Amino acid sequence: MSIDLLFKIAAIGILVAVLYQVLVRAGREDQAMMTTLAGLIIVLTMVIKEVSNLFSTVRTIFNL
Repeated sequence: MSIDLLFKIAAIGILVAVLYQVLVRAGREDQAMMTTLAGLIIVLTMVIKEVSNLFSTVRTIFNL
């Protein structure tokens, strides 16, 4: 795992937070919630890939 993943997650979080605030102030709460959910899904897929890589590494280390 590299530091790049943390920077990507932080960038997505900042972008989603800004978009959420802009959309809420514009009166579009539904779209703001969808933006938040989309950001969450993107981050979760990135983390799931890393966890999958971790499990495959553990399998190769212990010859499972």
